[in-house]
Amino acid sequence: MKLAILSEVHANVEALKATLDDIAAHAVDRIVCLGDIVGYNTRPRECIALLRDAGAECVAGNHDRAVAGQITTEKFSWTAARAVAWTRKRLRADEIAFLAGLPLKANIGNKLLAVHGALHLDAGCETARLDTDARIALSMAALISHPSGARICAFGHTHELAIYERRSGKTVLLPDDAIELRRDSYYLINPGAVGEPRSADRRASYMLLDLSQRTLSVHRVAYDVTVPLAATRNAGLAPRGRFLPARLRSAIGKGLAAVRARRPSKRAAR
Repeated sequence: MKLAILSEVHANVEALKATLDDIAAHAVDRIVCLGDIVGYNTRPRECIALLRDAGAECVAGNHDRAVAGQITTEKFSWTAARAVAWTRKRLRADEIAFLAGLPLKANIGNKLLAVHGALHLDAGCETARLDTDARIALSMAALISHPSGARICAFGHTHELAIYERRSGKTVLLPDDAIELRRDSYYLINPGAVGEPRSADRRASYMLLDLSQRTLSVHRVAYDVTVPLAATRNAGLAPRGRFLPARLRSAIGKGLAAVRARRPSKRAAR
């Protein structure tokens, strides 16, 4: 069985179309989407339709559940919460129902487990990030003890490509984009982002998992990022610098905050 695994579409139809076209060249048996079909960008209906037409097996992301009214946006950024409200007003009832019906986790033939955020949680698993060693260890332990016997869990939410291998009592982050899967190892894999990348590489990314050949490979797809960016700007959903890498945005934000902190207040200046 050959699977295409993708995540973080975020209503970016240009990125999704390019990704699905690339996937079509590999004759996969199934597409697995790790959630966040909607949010941030302006083409949620088209993205939902494309994934449904492709027969993709999808799990729910936090943006999907927020648009469906299943969780609040209390812990979302201002930009994310605004996009959720904007999206909710533009989806039909059947599209909202589709998002609301997505499971939090999926088991693909007892070979692959799929979750948006973290395998080790039940409630709130769609909002937890595997961005620390402790959380990665918890989800790896949940994979190892899972009754399915699966040795691979695909997760998203961080928007960052990652392949973690557990072997001989140690978990390591593999640097390669293509690996052979060891029979005595366990894996946590993140395909990165299709429609909302947060790295210096702005291309959409996804993974191909060939369970018969026991191989895993990362694939990157170029598309015109200016098209969705212009649309989000016109809709009032894109903050300045949105398509800059996250670390650069963070550094700029910290720099501006430091400058503001050094400025004397009006009261002190009197």
